[in-house]
Amino acid sequence: MTSTSELPDEVLAELRRIGRTFTPESIDAVRQLLAPLHEARAFRAPRVDRDLTYGRDARHRLDVHTTDDGPPGRPVLLFVHGGGFVGGDKTDPVLPYYDHLGGWAVRHGMVAVTMTYRLAPAHQWPAAAEDIAAALAWTREHVADLGGDPDRIVLAGQSAGAAHVASFLAGHGGSGAETLAGAVLLSGIYDPPTAEHNVMLEAYYGSDPAAFAGRSALAALARSDLPMLFGVAELDLPDFHHQAAVLLDAVRQERGVLPLFVTVPDHTHLSEILALGLDEDAFGAVFARFVHGATTSRRSAPA
Repeated sequence: MTSTSELPDEVLAELRRIGRTFTPESIDAVRQLLAPLHEARAFRAPRVDRDLTYGRDARHRLDVHTTDDGPPGRPVLLFVHGGGFVGGDKTDPVLPYYDHLGGWAVRHGMVAVTMTYRLAPAHQWPAAAEDIAAALAWTREHVADLGGDPDRIVLAGQSAGAAHVASFLAGHGGSGAETLAGAVLLSGIYDPPTAEHNVMLEAYYGSDPAAFAGRSALAALARSDLPMLFGVAELDLPDFHHQAAVLLDAVRQERGVLPLFVTVPDHTHLSEILALGLDEDAFGAVFARFVHGATTSRRSAPA
C-alpha cells in the first residue's frame, strides 16, 4: 500500500522500526533521520533574534523567529521544548531543532518564540512553570516590536514541555494563563500520581508520591475553558498514551464531551514534533489550523 505521508517511504519504515524504543541511541537516530530533510529546505525563519534574556538564570533565554516583511499583529506561538525534565534546549548548534519549528510558524503567518527553562534535579517543581510565566510576560511586553500580537499568543509544549505547560495552566507557576488565546500539549505528563514513576519524573516532581496529587494539573485542565489541542504520537511510549487516556476521561467527566485531540499517525514520541514542516498532513495542518482559529477571536481591536 502506498503511503499518503509527505515523508519518503524509507523514512516512515525507519520510524516504525524505531517505534516505541526510547534510548539515547534511538533518540539520536530519529534526530539524524529527519535532519537532512530539513536541511534540504529553507527551514529557518528569515530572521531569528537569539538568546534574549527573560530572567536572571543562565537558562532564562529565548529566540524569536520572525520576518521583517510580514504584517504587524501576527499570531504568536510560544514553544516549550521537551527533554525528560533534565535536558533539552531551544536550539541545537548542529541540527535543525527547534529552529525548524520557528521557520514552520513563520511560513504559516506566525511569530514564534522558543524558550529554555531551568532543569531538574537542580530546579524542581514548579520551577519550569514559573519560567513559562516569566517568558510569557516577556513575550507580551516585547513581541509587538517583532511583528506579533501580545493578545494572540498560543502556548505549546511537547513531552516535558507539555507537562510544564499543563502545570502553568493549572496555576502552579504564577499568573498569566488568562492572557493566552490557546494552548497545544503533545505527549505530556498531566497527572503525576498516575504516571510511570521513573528517575526523570522524580527528578522534577520529587521522590515522595504523597506530594504528587498536589502537583497534578489534571483537574485544572478539565475545568479550563481555554481553547486547547492535545495529542500523542501513534508510536508513542505507553505511559504517554495512558496519560492521554486519563486526561480525556477527566475532561469527559467534567464536561460530558472530549477535547480536541489528535493521534499523530506514523510518528514516534520525538518525530511527532521534529517532523513539523516535513509531514504536514500528520500534524502540522491541524496545528496551524488550531493556532489561527484560537487567535482569530483574540484579534486586537484597531487603535
